[in-house]
Amino acid sequence: MNPLKSIPGTIALGFVIGVVVLLLVGQKTGIGNALLPLTVWLHVFFGIIWVGLLYYLNFVQVPSVAQAAADTGGPGPAAINKYVAPRALLWFRWGAVFTWITGAAVLEVSGFGLGKSFMLAEGVRIIGIGAWLGTIMLFNVWVLIWPNQQKILGLKQATAEEIAKAKVVALMTSRTNALLSIPMLLCMVGQMHGLSF
Repeated sequence: MNPLKSIPGTIALGFVIGVVVLLLVGQKTGIGNALLPLTVWLHVFFGIIWVGLLYYLNFVQVPSVAQAAADTGGPGPAAINKYVAPRALLWFRWGAVFTWITGAAVLEVSGFGLGKSFMLAEGVRIIGIGAWLGTIMLFNVWVLIWPNQQKILGLKQATAEEIAKAKVVALMTSRTNALLSIPMLLCMVGQMHGLSF
């Protein structure tokens, strides 16, 4: 069977190739040194899923749904809301969880320390700020965006008034996450590339 014909097969094959690359060209200096690249790799992988979908939802899907709803002669937003949005939000919210978990692991394995980072200790302040921003974003996904999206998409019973309110809360929270993602990415990349204070 061709692994490219399924999402799980594609992901599994990608990880197998990645492990082979690590084994062929990576340093063979023991599990302690191999653990950091592995956790960073997973953190980046899940982060791309999460932030990529955050940008897709904000920059592509939301404007497209609004445009489809305004197009009286078009097909409307029903297909996006019924088929695309629930799947995108599934990957989005679990990408957020696994990004946070692997980020916490990176902080521990790298020696920055989860507690020191969240306390904004000297030398780890920038990554600590990034960790706080990511934590706020994770909270927003699960506590504000997802419950309101369930109402919007009809996955949870809601009145027309509740749906209207849910649209505002979900949009503003999602836009807040898009805004926070920009300095969060600066902090994450900056710390790993020598920027610290």
